[in-house]
Amino acid sequence: MSLPIFKNNHRACSPAHSGYALLLGLCLPLASSGLALAQGVPGGCGSIKGGHDYRPDRYKPNSTFPTYRSLLDMVQNSHFTPEVENLIRGQSGYIGGDLSYTLNAFPNHHRALMAMVALGEKEKTNQPAHSDHSVECWFQRAIAWAPDDNIVRMIFARYLAKANRANEAEQQLGVAASQAGDNAFTHNNLGLIYFDMKDYEKALFHAHKAYELGLGIPTLREQLKSVGKWSEPAEAPPVEPAMSPQ
Repeated sequence: MSLPIFKNNHRACSPAHSGYALLLGLCLPLASSGLALAQGVPGGCGSIKGGHDYRPDRYKPNSTFPTYRSLLDMVQNSHFTPEVENLIRGQSGYIGGDLSYTLNAFPNHHRALMAMVALGEKEKTNQPAHSDHSVECWFQRAIAWAPDDNIVRMIFARYLAKANRANEAEQQLGVAASQAGDNAFTHNNLGLIYFDMKDYEKALFHAHKAYELGLGIPTLREQLKSVGKWSEPAEAPPVEPAMSPQ
């Protein structure tokens, strides 16, 4: 399974994520920069009150954490260390608890979502030990928190596709595609996921979009070539010049 290229300013996803990409006295209060009231999440996945957007450009400063980095470092140094991300051991208790804390602080924390998926796979359960919610609920919470975060939807789609839930995966990819706009990386990632799902027609469509938008990474094109599904985009027919009025 190909690893999508998630362009953000965090380090690359750990190999422990298999292709996706408890607070014990160490917690500082997390001032909310998000919703003032608790937001219910469908599917019995609880509610979200407080929390912060993982995307740096969406961060809302507050008096406790005036910068995105100050909050991110506090959370990650105490709860999302490399040992937690790679499922080696918990930092402040249990791995599932540390991941839960991270995802309660940043509901759409991309790397923590992938680590939670990997933990569920490692433990062969949808409800990892010491996790506040099921793996699927963490995705539902992330989508409720940041419905325009296409990376969350693509990670979720990969999770659903791997679970043989192609129709549900397609729904998430469809939303991401509708929100992709002129983001070449999003189109590339959509193409990679569709390729893994063997939907080569859509993979080719998004490959053409990504390269048209200037993406210089040939991975998706080479993958499509390897299965005989690559074709160059059709050239637009020349436009006849308008005739001058007589």
